[in-house]
Amino acid sequence: MIIDTHCHYDMFENPTQIIKDCEDNKTITIGMTNLPSHFEKGFPHIKGYRYIRMALGLHPLLAKEHSKELVLFAKNVNKTSYIGEVGLDFSRNGITTKDIQIKSFNYILDKIRSNNKIVSIHSTRAETEVLEMLKHYKIKNAVFHWYSGNSIILKEIIDNGYYLSINPTMTKSQSGIKIISEMPLNRILTETDSPYTKISGRHTKPSDVTIVIDYLANKRGLSVKDVENEIYSNFRNLINKIR
Repeated sequence: MIIDTHCHYDMFENPTQIIKDCEDNKTITIGMTNLPSHFEKGFPHIKGYRYIRMALGLHPLLAKEHSKELVLFAKNVNKTSYIGEVGLDFSRNGITTKDIQIKSFNYILDKIRSNNKIVSIHSTRAETEVLEMLKHYKIKNAVFHWYSGNSIILKEIIDNGYYLSINPTMTKSQSGIKIISEMPLNRILTETDSPYTKISGRHTKPSDVTIVIDYLANKRGLSVKDVENEIYSNFRNLINKIR
């Protein structure tokens, strides 16, 4: 069984078809949202699916929208076991809203600190700050999505029991390949970040997590089935922690 722990199926031109394909193919798919208002709009449509879930998000790069969205986050936080995409972004695109982001992320972590949630984390150029905040609020079940930081912080993330999700794009860049090589298999999950990533000139879709599975099998001298089983086991470990 394959798993896309971080995609944005609500951002596809035809979300209904993407969701149907995932359900028909038994692809476990966790749909991120960028704002709580997006979650509110989409959540009623995914009820009843066996393999599809929706996460409640507040994307750091949409910080200018946060002030009017925080109340919706609190309103919807108990509707799902999945939180994402949330975090901090101190890259050139996000640094101007750093203070707003930190305030919002503090708010989110405070709201979920006493709840069992699985959190998908955005941490571009803010890996240290994100890790310290997760530890401060004693958040146990975090997945660092598309990690791009240094090896020292990566080791701290692993030592603190957190997971990392890998997408096909990471397997095609030198920096991504280096980071993946430093990840133990028992801390890896698969993702696509679709439709925001491309492979072979097209937008990715959830089924493209097989690209990551094939890559890991090849690089680590394992069978595709062994890698698939390990990824599924990692995901089950997270699920078991929130039950």
